[in-house]
Parts: sequence; structure tokens; C-alpha cells
Amino acid sequence: MSFQPISRRDAIKAGVIASLALGRSLTAFAEDKPSLPLITKAIPSSGEKIPVIGLGTNAYGVKTEDEKKPLEEVLDSMWKAGGTVIDTAQAYGRSEVVIGELLKALGNRDKYFIATKTPINGDFSNPDALIDASFKSLQVEKIDLLQTHQLGGFETLLPAYIKAKEAGRLRYIGMSTSSDEHYEKTMAAMKKYPLDFIQVDYSIDNRNAADGMLALAQERKIAVLANMPLGGRGKAASTFAKVAGKELPDWAAEIDAKSWAQVLLKYVVSHPAVTTAIPGTTKLKHMQDNQAAGRGRLPDAALRREIEKYWDALG
Repeated sequence: MSFQPISRRDAIKAGVIASLALGRSLTAFAEDKPSLPLITKAIPSSGEKIPVIGLGTNAYGVKTEDEKKPLEEVLDSMWKAGGTVIDTAQAYGRSEVVIGELLKALGNRDKYFIATKTPINGDFSNPDALIDASFKSLQVEKIDLLQTHQLGGFETLLPAYIKAKEAGRLRYIGMSTSSDEHYEKTMAAMKKYPLDFIQVDYSIDNRNAADGMLALAQERKIAVLANMPLGGRGKAASTFAKVAGKELPDWAAEIDAKSWAQVLLKYVVSHPAVTTAIPGTTKLKHMQDNQAAGRGRLPDAALRREIEKYWDALG
């Protein structure tokens, strides 16, 4: 199963958010970047700090060199903009392979924190082989974070993950989901296994994970990657449609947000449980706009409530 989210690019093509202003040019971003400090959060199990805005790559399973060129530009520029976290998966077609090839060609693998996932479906009887497949595709000797995907084989895979981590092959282990129906089993696993991370769907327009998954992650001191922070599969268009053509509220300046994408991302990563949001994009300008959300200030609890009230009033 390979997920293909509707990106801002797709929404624009559909005419849904043609009036959406990203709020800055690349030149402006380069000029103000030094004046805004990079926001990082600590991984609870280690204390290691990582930037709050990363990159989702489920649209990176391309085949031709021409298709890879813009992706190479994104990866080569991302760490310069402050981002390090790249999330991929075996279910994303050739995404792992493409990322492995591009980072090897760029020679900047050491700049990134790479997270990936084992398969969603199939034969899980040989977990070591499934783990090895990611090492081969990414062309690395150590993976920063390996996650199970949508509960796929987690009861078999997690013990193998633990052994691989003890052997020094994996730095962190975790579980990933983007479906409410998986929350109960994921939370049970969070209590049973020594997870470093969970990954869950969370956005201003989808707060279902807050009371259960995010609260438990805080309690268990587990880091959180927020997937679909701008709406994700099938919902990005409707998310941005709500604010298409609308001026940013005055409070956006209080959190150094210059576009709606930055407002939405800053809201997500300001949740105390969320470590990093991983919006997906293949476009340099979108990556830079997203990365700008990882600098400056974040909403406090009072402003988070105000943002929620504003959003809910949009209908």
C-alpha cells in the first residue's frame, strides 16, 4: 500500500487554493533566516534535540533522473534551512531507494536524521530481512529511526527492532499510524514496548489524537512525529481552502508566521507532546516555507486555544 497525499501543489492545480499566498520569496527567507532562532525539541529517551519541522517523502518514489532533480534540490537545501528529519517508508514505492541514492550523491547523509518504516502488509516471518531491506535501500550502516507502519507485523517486528537497537544498528525504534482505528492497539503497544517514538496524524483540522495518543506519549516520555500536519491525503485541499484569500490574523505576527502553512505547522509543533512535524513536499519553495515555521516563536497555550477557536469558526 503506497500513500499518495494531495500536496499544496495538487491543491493549486485543482484550483482550490489558487489564491493562497505562501508569504515570502526564497530571497526573503534567506535574508531573515539568521535573525530567527531554530526551534528544536528533545527526544525524551535520549535528550538529543532535533528540529521541529522535517520532511515527509511519500511522493519520492520517482524513476527518472529528471524527476529526481527537484528532489535533490530539496534535500540539498533542507539542512541549510534548518531541517534534518526525513521520514520515508518501504510502502512509498522507490522512496527509500531514491533518498539513499540522492544523499549518497550529495555526500550530506550526516546532515540528516532518517526515519523509515517496514512494510504495512505481507510476510513478517523474517523480520531481520525486512529490516535489512531498508538498510540496503538507504545505503546506510545505521538507521536513526525504524518504525512499524500502520500496525503491520508489529508484534513480530518490535522484538527484532529491540535486538537491532541493542546491536547498534538502530538508534531509535517506534510505531507509525495515521488512522484512528489503530490508536487503541498502538497505545497498548506504547505501554508494552520500550518505544522511543510514535508517529501519528495530527493537525489543526484533525485533533483526534490529542486526548489519547499524544497524552500517553507525554506520560510515557515518547517522542512524536506528526504526520499529515497540513491535512495529508485527500484533505490538504480542503484545509487550505478554508483560509484561501484570507489575511493572516494579527496574532500570526506574535509567532513569526508569514504564511498560512507556517501558522498551521507552528500550531502542530507547539503541542507539548509533538517533537517534529513532517509535512510532505517535492517543491523547494514549499520546503523553505515549511522550514520557516521551525524558526522564531511558537504559540503558547492561550494562543493555541485562540487558533483553534478561529479555525473552528471557519466551519
